Amino acid sequence: MPGSIISIKDLIVRVRFDDDTPDINELVLLDNGAGTQLLVDHLEPGGIAFCLNIRTDRRIMKGMAVSRTYKGIEVPLGEATIGRIMNALGDPLDGGEPVTGPDLKYKNIMKLPERSTNFSIAAPEILETGIKVIDFFTPFVKGRKIGVIGGAGVGKTVVTMELINNIARSGSGLSFFTGIGERIREGHELWDTLRENDLLKSTVMFFAQMNENPVQRALIGISATAAAEHFRDDLKKDVLFFADNMFRYIQARNELSTILDQVPNEGGYEPTIFSDVKTLQDRLSSNENGSITSVQTIYVPADDVSDPAVQFIGHEMDSIIVLSRKVAEQGIRPAVDLNLTTSSLLTPEIVGDRHYLLSVQVMSLLQKYESLKGIIAIIGENELSPADRSDYAKAKKLIANFTQNMNVMTKHNGVPGDFFSRDETLKSIEEIVI
Repeated sequence: MPGSIISIKDLIVRVRFDDDTPDINELVLLDNGAGTQLLVDHLEPGGIAFCLNIRTDRRIMKGMAVSRTYKGIEVPLGEATIGRIMNALGDPLDGGEPVTGPDLKYKNIMKLPERSTNFSIAAPEILETGIKVIDFFTPFVKGRKIGVIGGAGVGKTVVTMELINNIARSGSGLSFFTGIGERIREGHELWDTLRENDLLKSTVMFFAQMNENPVQRALIGISATAAAEHFRDDLKKDVLFFADNMFRYIQARNELSTILDQVPNEGGYEPTIFSDVKTLQDRLSSNENGSITSVQTIYVPADDVSDPAVQFIGHEMDSIIVLSRKVAEQGIRPAVDLNLTTSSLLTPEIVGDRHYLLSVQVMSLLQKYESLKGIIAIIGENELSPADRSDYAKAKKLIANFTQNMNVMTKHNGVPGDFFSRDETLKSIEEIVI
């Protein structure tokens, strides 16, 4: 027996099933002649299914019949998806034909992969990004997570695009890019950049930008992750996973929580924020089949790094790059706050003794520079001791040394971009510090 719609509130459609109640995360089909699909969010006693209107379809009326499909959202998988842009449902957004191919498969995006019990961690493998400040302070290690934190307009997307450009050009595996609630313009620019540099042949893209409803924005990261798992587990590929922006995922979940009348947690966010983020992050991991190395931008509301959502996402990262508005205002690009940027991977076992000892010296100089700035503002630099003046001058040279031009900005400003090997970066720092 089909169900029947009993109420409609914005994107929430309540459906009563007298028997054969659908499962959570199952798609149900409306009998409205348009094939409208709803996604079951949760169930309540009495056979009531709370469903989400995925496509914001307004051809819905109270009393309409609803039937089960016995399946969830399934996205296309395989080589045919490379070079394509898709939405949360796997539909193409690039104006091309539907994704087809002889080896095409489909996967329920909510189905978690099997966990390995005897997976041994391989020796750390460092990937060079060509960006001095990242290669030195937050080494890009295969299979780990890097978070790029910053407020609006400080360069998170530019850093991400530069990483995609530099790493994909080196031929290191397959790249995934997931646009979660960001500007449509940025999506077009990324598409153009990848096409112009002939990088689409190794990139799969999923987009649910600002124009999409919160259902698709909340699902897009899960859809992209499910597709990345297929390349890792079934095709045994190493995947570079870029997500812009993880905070927008939480915002989308918040919007859904509000229209579902859920009581927020103490921080004002949805009640299941921690489990939602944790589940998604756990899927972006490595196993015996391959690796998923992820770079995730994290928007900081009102430049407040202490925001609970920002803090929680940051705890899931191995490295955190903090982009600062104060640094950006000084004309430094990338606008990295060197004192707040941290990495648990900056150890002798991973980067070697040379790199590690240099990082200790550099961090010491930068911290001393911050403490001396207040003194200089009062008494002037000439009143410092010779040793303090020397350290202050070294720190200023280091800050200037970490500034570089981005390749992806060349078409905008006409200035050629820079690429530095890790050895070149270390040599340039040794010339200043030693």
